[in-house]
Amino acid sequence: MTQRHSGFNPTKPASSVGWMYVLPSVMVLGVVGLIPLITVVNYSLFEIFTLESRFWVAAEWYKALVTSSRFWASFGRSSLFSLLVLSIQIPLGIALALSIPKRRLWAGLSLAVLSLPLLVPWNMIPALWLSLLNADTGILGQLLTHYGWPVAWKDYTALTWIVILAMDTWHWTSLVVILSYSALSTIPVPYYQAAAIDGARPWQVFRHIQLPKLLHVLLMTVLLRFMDSFMIYTEAFPINAGGPNDASLFLAIDLGEEIKAFNYGPSAARSVLYFLIVLTIAWLFVKARAGLDDPQAGRV
Repeated sequence: MTQRHSGFNPTKPASSVGWMYVLPSVMVLGVVGLIPLITVVNYSLFEIFTLESRFWVAAEWYKALVTSSRFWASFGRSSLFSLLVLSIQIPLGIALALSIPKRRLWAGLSLAVLSLPLLVPWNMIPALWLSLLNADTGILGQLLTHYGWPVAWKDYTALTWIVILAMDTWHWTSLVVILSYSALSTIPVPYYQAAAIDGARPWQVFRHIQLPKLLHVLLMTVLLRFMDSFMIYTEAFPINAGGPNDASLFLAIDLGEEIKAFNYGPSAARSVLYFLIVLTIAWLFVKARAGLDDPQAGRV
């Protein structure tokens, strides 16, 4: 009697057929991501007058960049801005997610209203805020001026930062709310019932029931918000163009100034260095998330 085999072998590695499903995505990423990156790395090694007139300078632009006080000042501003953004938007987003009504109808309406800022195009956000802050015609500007807000607020470093932070918080806190609420909605009701029977306080419920469910989502949220805030340009540049006195000259704005000056070699070197910084931090976040699932896997 001939023994038939079904073809399934539990000890055999998974079929490579699965790679065929991700191959189109890999090809697209290679075209839109890898090829431009290789081009930028190539440009960063040349002094470029025109695309046809280039001179090899090796790593000179990188050496000049890492020894530049202007670069480190911009790096410090961007790092501080990202830290402030995260320290404001993450707690605020979690608090708003926790306060959303439990009923499905009201929860849907609340999320829809909170999500409206995400629908505004990026290039329209600074124009909207500058219009609101106009001392003559803006509702917010007239109100603030009445309470002592200076008309020439762009001459003040602290006020410029407050405006940029408020604008970014208005725009992106909704993302934190949506992601946090999605994690909170997966918590089974019996968990809350057991906590109520034990007489747990709201802080204890948050600490032992809600926060563990939020951790994975919060890591992804922090990564997304860091990557966007660290390289902020579209929203911040129209507010004060890096002023006053370079007080809001973030890394991306500094890069934009290099590009406008047609310094393509230094601009390419800046882009590569910024990419490496963001990539390193993203890798650390991936390691941190792996550590939540498996403490052994998360060790660096």
